[in-house]
Parts: sequence; C-alpha cells; structure tokens
Amino acid sequence: MSDGLFRVTIVGLGKIGLPLGVQFAKQGMSVIGADHNPTVVEIVRTGAPPFPGETNLAEYLGEVISSGHFECTTDTTEAVSRSNVVIVVVPLVVDHDTKAPDFRAIDSATASIGAGLRPGTLVCYETTLPVGTTRNRFAPALARSSGLKLGEDLFVCFSPERVSSGRVFSDLTRYPKLVGGIDEASTKRGMEFYRAGLTFVDRPDLVRSNGVWEMGSAEASEMAKLAETTYRDINIAFANELARHCDQLGVDVGQVVEATNSQPFSHIHQPGVAVGGHCIPVYPHLYLLGDPDAQMPRASRAVNDRMPAYCVDQLVSLLGDVTGMKVAILGLAYRGGVKETAFSGCWPLIAELSARGATAVVHDPLYTDAELEAFGLIPFHMGEAVDGAIIQADHVEYRGLDASELPGVRAVVDGRNVVLSFATFTEANVSWSVLGRRSHVAGAQ
Repeated sequence: MSDGLFRVTIVGLGKIGLPLGVQFAKQGMSVIGADHNPTVVEIVRTGAPPFPGETNLAEYLGEVISSGHFECTTDTTEAVSRSNVVIVVVPLVVDHDTKAPDFRAIDSATASIGAGLRPGTLVCYETTLPVGTTRNRFAPALARSSGLKLGEDLFVCFSPERVSSGRVFSDLTRYPKLVGGIDEASTKRGMEFYRAGLTFVDRPDLVRSNGVWEMGSAEASEMAKLAETTYRDINIAFANELARHCDQLGVDVGQVVEATNSQPFSHIHQPGVAVGGHCIPVYPHLYLLGDPDAQMPRASRAVNDRMPAYCVDQLVSLLGDVTGMKVAILGLAYRGGVKETAFSGCWPLIAELSARGATAVVHDPLYTDAELEAFGLIPFHMGEAVDGAIIQADHVEYRGLDASELPGVRAVVDGRNVVLSFATFTEANVSWSVLGRRSHVAGAQ
C-alpha cells in the first residue's frame, strides 16, 4: 500500500461479503469479489444481487460494476495476486451435534489466499472466530504457504463483521469498526484501510467517537464479537424464562419488560419462539471453546433451545391431544423480512408437532411453494382449513392476521407478539395465546 491505493479482494460473496465489497468499491477502491460458487459469480457480474432483501444493494452493485470498480471471479488465488488487501468473509459453521466448529471452508479459502499473496499484503478476517484463531491458525498458515514473514511483509488482523442482513450499508455507518492485529504493524495497516473504506454517523451515545476503533490485539477483537453475541443469547434466555414465569402468573411480560427497561441500567430483550440465524445460536459455542467452564452461555443455549417445545406445549394446552391434526407454522425464515432459514425455529416446531402426531404445514410470504417443497416441507396457503397455528417469524404480513385466513382454526399461538389484534379470533371463539403476554381460551367466561 506504499502507493496509497487499496486494491481489495473480498473472499466470500455472501450476504455480508458482497455488500462489504460494494461499500469499498463505492469509496473508489478497486475491488475483486472472489467466490467458489460460479453461479453466484455469474449473477454478480450482471450487476444483480444473488440474494434478495438487502437494502440498496441492487442499486449500488449496478453502479460499481458499471464504473469498473468491482469485478468478480472464482479464482481466489489470482485475485489475491492483484491485491494488497484481502478481506475474508467465509462462513464458519458448527456441527449440529457436537457444536464443534467446521473449519474446512475457511481453511480452504486461507490456502487459496496464501498461494496468491504478494509482499506487503494485509489479510483481515471478518468471520466470527474462536479467540486465538487468527493468530494461532490462520496467520501461520498464510506465512507457510506464501513464504512471507509476519509483521514484515505480511500483515494479518481480525475485524469482526457487526452488521445484520437487510441493513448492511446502514449498519456499517452506525457501529464502530473494531480492528486488532497479530502485531502492531498489522493493526496499523488494518486501521489505515478501514478508515479509508468506511464512513460513520455521529453517535453521541458512545464512550468515544464513532469510527474505526483499535482493539490492541486480534484476540481482543475476536473476544469483543463473541461477547456481544453471547450477551444477546444470555439476555434472550432470561427474557424467555421471564415470559414462561409470567405465563404461570397471568402477568403480561410486555408490561414488565417495558417498565423494567425504563430504568437506564436494565436492557431486557424480547422473548420469542426461537433464536435463529447464523450468529446468536452459534457464537456462544465458539465462546465456550475458549472457556469451557463458563456456565451462563451453556445454560442460555439450553433455555433458548427449549422454546419451540414450550410453544407447542401452549398449543396443546389449548387444543388438547393434537394427534391427526393439521397445524400451520407461519414463517420459515428465522427473522421477519429476511429470506434465510439458518437455525429457524420452524425446524424444531415441525419435529415437536410430528412427535405428538400432528401434521405440520408451512407458510412464508418470502418463499414459493417450490422452495418450501425443496426443503421437504408441505406448503400452506392462507384460506385453507387448519386446526391450529403457531406464528414463528415476525413478518409484517402477519400483523393483520385475521381468523378468516385460517378457516376452521381452533387455536393460535403467537410466538413473536406480531399480531396487532386478536379481536376476530375472539369473535370466532378461537383460543389464542401470545408468549408471556396474554391468552384467550374459547368458551371461557
């Protein structure tokens, strides 16, 4: 980077990597997007996003493709050979049963990067990692495969992605960019790059000015990401336990949380049927790799994993034996408005209903029948007869849910507190329950 020009390769054109690369290209940098999937690369080359739902991505991508600031390829090594900055946004998943991280994809990407490195290159990992991974796993691998010397002609840092699908460009301006290198020179290079590539809005609420924050080490930067996501899982677990207790007491958990959070030192989250997505259900397990004696992350995961079964219990309490009944799950997506199924509560709900002899059918406004069937699901259409329903995703389309859309329904469980009014259900003598908030039992006086 002695010429002051940043030539960037983004490795991984997923829902975070592609918008990130577009952001840097919008700043005038020369960016190459590298992805192993040729279909993704071909779609991006046309200027179209390969996935829906990311605000402004189609517009910005078209602009940077047309201007020549963004290109893409399946050849990561060749792209790296033309770059002086490499940003890695390749997913790290955990095994469903053992919860151990599966490094195969990101190790493969690291090998491809190492083969193309040139002296003076900065490699920055944004994928959430167990603490120590950047220094002890990836940095030595890059040095071995490239023949370059760490801290002299190869610089490695960790800067966690802190954005959410659907609002990446906005989040990039709102949240400080955390940067920590494996040495002082790497940290300095990382700070220089991100300061050139990002812009920030003013945040008077922060303890220091919004912008690129130096974390001092890769480990501190890795820990910060694990801490913020694990905290959310722990907080949600308490909210879920609070909701269950409020159900027992007949107290509205919404009023309790609202009142409690009026005190500035309380920040209770909202309860829900499930905790989904690539982040919150996964990263506590990465935290536990470094601190296996930690109790709260493990207990919180167990609490949150039990919520789908609890919601089915609520439905059974309203319907009685559900054997042979048809139950609609409203929402395949793990989060409202986001077309993504990672750790969606839909899957455990189906398993629980099946174990109790019910047939689960699925509706989601973001998915076609063909897409639902490709997941092995039975599509449900509003207006079809059904015995019960559980709202799993907080899609805006469900806010005005009406009893007429679920003919024959006898009970509805709102696992997201998304329905604005259950008046038509009450009038139709339909039992309904909102997690931790209120309920109506048909026929009750």
